[in-house]
Amino acid sequence: MALLLENLDESNLAVTVYEKGAEVVRMYQTLLGKAGFRKGMDLYFQRHDGQAVTCEEFLAAMFDANDVKFPTFPLWYAQAGTPTLTVTTDYNADAQTFTIKCNQYVPSTPGQPKKEPMLLPLAVGLLDSHGQDMRLTSVKDGSSLHNLTSAEGDFTTTAVLHVDKAEQEFTFIDIAEKPVPSLLRNFSAPVRLVSDVTNNDLFFLLAHDSDQFNRWEAGQTLSRKLMLDLVSAQQKGEKLSVDSAFIEGIRSTIMDTSLDKEFVAKCLTLPGESEIADLMDVADPDAIHTIRRYVITQIAANIREELLKTVEANRSSAAYDPSHEHRARRSLKNVSLGYLASLNEPEIIDMAVDEFKNATNMTDQIAALAAICQNPGDARSKALADFYEQWKEETLVINKWLALQAMSDIPGNVENVRGLLEHPAFDIRNPNKVYSLIGGFCASAVNFHAKDGSGYKFLADVVLQLDKLNPQVASRMVSAFSRWRRFDEERQALSKAQLERITSMNGLSDNVFEIASKSLAS
Repeated sequence: MALLLENLDESNLAVTVYEKGAEVVRMYQTLLGKAGFRKGMDLYFQRHDGQAVTCEEFLAAMFDANDVKFPTFPLWYAQAGTPTLTVTTDYNADAQTFTIKCNQYVPSTPGQPKKEPMLLPLAVGLLDSHGQDMRLTSVKDGSSLHNLTSAEGDFTTTAVLHVDKAEQEFTFIDIAEKPVPSLLRNFSAPVRLVSDVTNNDLFFLLAHDSDQFNRWEAGQTLSRKLMLDLVSAQQKGEKLSVDSAFIEGIRSTIMDTSLDKEFVAKCLTLPGESEIADLMDVADPDAIHTIRRYVITQIAANIREELLKTVEANRSSAAYDPSHEHRARRSLKNVSLGYLASLNEPEIIDMAVDEFKNATNMTDQIAALAAICQNPGDARSKALADFYEQWKEETLVINKWLALQAMSDIPGNVENVRGLLEHPAFDIRNPNKVYSLIGGFCASAVNFHAKDGSGYKFLADVVLQLDKLNPQVASRMVSAFSRWRRFDEERQALSKAQLERITSMNGLSDNVFEIASKSLAS
């Protein structure tokens, strides 16, 4: 995989090696099927067991075992960068055909100004007007017609299209009505997908798609669009509202008993504030936080009864069970409880307190504590104190307690975190406690990027104190400033002032000076 990764900075190298490498291996299974992938693995071990081998030898075993050739697949190893796949669709009612037009582009990178088209396995399903998967019998690729049914007459509902040209067209035959396309099912290729799928199509996929990845991705895409639009409206002082179709999509997902509960919990989890910030030209932490909180409370208010029933149906007084079934139940219950707590109703807070007191495992207790801690008040203070008294002898648990408070988005949390620096549970000489408290605080965008600069000053104070004790940990903490140019001019000026304060300090370690000065120059 090394050729894929040239020109990456060291901080991103390990992530790219493992994540992109895993996706390339997974594409073998997408192209060859599970049985074909197993045949390839058997031949690979037969040939190379106990040896040090190359990517090329792994590829040869996969393709030799299945007697196939994909000439452009090795480009995944030779070319850097992530392909962008643009898809447009067209339905011909008279011919009863559905055409998918693909255009792929791999952006230039240093040392590789021109890239060749790569093999992109595009898994496609088509949904009818009732939300059911259509039977796919044949597809035309250029002048070639491919039969999608087996010799026994079995049909498929997902076709894997081999996109290996810069521009390519695929036409499905015998499509009786205009379908809603489900593209890149199960994330069949690690690409950036751009398509003409509409918001209405996404609402439909969120409610009906049998492919769980695409159903989740439809919800995430809609959530991102919704929050970006609402952030813009918030900044302009316009009226806010959440599309009812989005609410209904969430409702249909939580009420669908055929779905895995852990999957439903993931569908209910909105994109984080940092993800929305990355999509903005100038990030606005205050508006993003306000809008994400607003969307959560709107969902909770509109599906309140469904959320209450979900909590009731999935709570348990039994001893901890690590099996998937029980883990999924806990996950769905706790996400639902978090939504309900956003309403800050006395009845709901009392329910969260009961969940906290009666929890039989740490997962449920921490989740209930997090739900309670969403809102300032006596219940929050008492639950935090009770948790500390119960677990103060357990260092790892108390680190979670520190992080939970540090990451809180309650207004002015910087002063609470300053107070925790003096708490017996915290020790600035302990790196894990620093990562929990200081790192946790930096992860709370609305407080770290507070408009008055208090978050930036707090971090600089801690970094300068920490640098005298552990420069390596201090350098990790100061890296939280690295993206200071992503924000508005006022925040940029405040961040820059603290970075300059750090770099001008006499006796500063090389570790911290290097990171801080690079951030200033970036």
